[in-house]
Amino acid sequence: MADKRVIKKYPNRRLYDTAISSYITLEDVRQLVMDEEEFEVVDAKSGEDLTRSVLLQIISEHEDHGQPMFTTKLLTQMIRFYGDSMQGFMGSYLERSLQIFMDQQQQFRDQLGNLLGRTPWSMLNDLAERNMDLWNNMQQGMLSAATRMQKEATPRPAGGKPDKPAKA
Repeated sequence: MADKRVIKKYPNRRLYDTAISSYITLEDVRQLVMDEEEFEVVDAKSGEDLTRSVLLQIISEHEDHGQPMFTTKLLTQMIRFYGDSMQGFMGSYLERSLQIFMDQQQQFRDQLGNLLGRTPWSMLNDLAERNMDLWNNMQQGMLSAATRMQKEATPRPAGGKPDKPAKA
């Protein structure tokens, strides 16, 4: 397996691609993402990993032009998760949700290529049913994980056994 491509970011905000020994733009970095090329962006002086920061900058620039992907309401809700006990859980939840969406998109493309003898509506119905099954399974998994996390975070009284509920 090849090493990740290294892009150095200099104090003047320029990006230098060490693989091609040339300066590149944010649009070039975006193209690396589109080409599914593995890379990392590092501060040229300190070596600090700046990949997330550069990716967020690309998203921000694309959100400013055309039809945005993230609504104000969605961004507001995401900001509210920072500092919340579920903050770490939220990132993996979004990542898994997006992966399921992408997998379903690929299944849909594959099925479109195999329409022989099937109506588009029956195919869409089958895909929707599979989508719901996958979504429900993912939701159950996430709920189970959240419940486990909450139980682990709940303090126990001395003796290590949970309190018994008071009788009415």
